[in-house]
Amino acid sequence: MRGKLWKLFLRTTHVSAGDYIHLVELKSSSLDEKIRNDSFRTMTTDTTFLEQVSEDMLIRLLNAFVWTTTGESEHIQSIVEHFVTEDSPSDLTYVQGMNVLAAPFLMTMPEMDAFFCFSTFIWKWCPLYVQPTMKGVHCGVRLLESCLLAVDPSLYGYLRGKNLSTSTYAFAPIMTFSACTPPLSELLQLWDYMFAYGLHLNIIFIIAQLSLIRHELIHSPSPIKILRVFPPLNAKKIIITTKSICKRIPPGLYDKLVRHAYDESVSDELGIKATSSNNSQQYNDLQDVPAYLQDILNNRNI
Repeated sequence: MRGKLWKLFLRTTHVSAGDYIHLVELKSSSLDEKIRNDSFRTMTTDTTFLEQVSEDMLIRLLNAFVWTTTGESEHIQSIVEHFVTEDSPSDLTYVQGMNVLAAPFLMTMPEMDAFFCFSTFIWKWCPLYVQPTMKGVHCGVRLLESCLLAVDPSLYGYLRGKNLSTSTYAFAPIMTFSACTPPLSELLQLWDYMFAYGLHLNIIFIIAQLSLIRHELIHSPSPIKILRVFPPLNAKKIIITTKSICKRIPPGLYDKLVRHAYDESVSDELGIKATSSNNSQQYNDLQDVPAYLQDILNNRNI
């Protein structure tokens, strides 16, 4: 059921055994070595994934995807036509982290379906994340910083006061749509919600995760030690918090958030708001709790 819903949410309208077999029969792409350097490290701590998804499956899918970005034959171009839109950039490629993005699709559906769903996901919904410059990911980092400033300026200021840049802790979760954080079972639930309501919610998911460890961060003299490895995902808590955060984001900023993964104009529109903070300033996280957390705490214990 999950696989069928994902294809519906992502608007995957084309699945062809003949097309996938054609791409697989082309064998190693020009980026095969790079793919293999990443594939063996995919979800290595998740025993369920390792039992159900082989490395060969991952390598085949990713090489097939690369052929859609580099192949020039009429057959390949006819396949790509099912993925691209008139605004799709032409310089998509394999970038580090795509192995982790492909893994949930292989976990959820048969290999052929996973390829077409994954390719639709990349080509239509987040093409700017897999350009050589990773423009979309960098936009995501800036937007996360702006959203955090808007909904929780105290936490934002505290982290900045510790000279902790957003990219230090958020780049990998943004790039992989939180797939770099275990467990996979919780990630699949987050992706259910994300595919249903929009890929931009991944940025809010990360802010929600920060809010769930806000007390620890605010009272830590070195928050980077906490943020080097995010706590295990808890989909239910993250989604509850995400719903509250979304209400607090200004409409103009939210619009950029929605478009940043596929609309190149967002990178020209973005500006980063500076905030001053005292490195030694201490915050009382109970008195200074932001509005989005007050809503949740008034209704339930998260």
